[in-house]
Amino acid sequence: MKISTKGRYGLTIMIALAKNYGNQPIPLKSIANEYNLSEHYLEQLIAPLRNSGLVKSVRGAKGGYLLTREPKLITSADIIRTLEGPIRPVEEMDDDEPSKRELWKRIRDAVKDVLEQTTLQDLIEHNDQNYQEENMFYI
Repeated sequence: MKISTKGRYGLTIMIALAKNYGNQPIPLKSIANEYNLSEHYLEQLIAPLRNSGLVKSVRGAKGGYLLTREPKLITSADIIRTLEGPIRPVEEMDDDEPSKRELWKRIRDAVKDVLEQTTLQDLIEHNDQNYQEENMFYI
């Protein structure tokens, strides 16, 4: 399964919102500037995330976007399915041998399990740990 820029940038948006959970809404422009991404492209990605109920928009001068649930309640699978569609690493063919069909099913299930078990909370905690390790000096 190859996750396109839609899925990768969508995860970036959601991680930024998760880091900000419980605070003021974040405008897409801020996320675009922080991660050096196209604001126009992020606008295209936020619509399906909003339509699926993962984010909500707040209008006005201090408007922007917020998560609708706690980061620990939103999985990577929720985001990837919203932006990429069903999780299928390989399109099964009717003429595939049974052993190959079983392999494709096992790969699909493994990818699905990882995405379903990885929450936004896991991702922001992982990012924080990596950041701290990068700035650790040993003597």
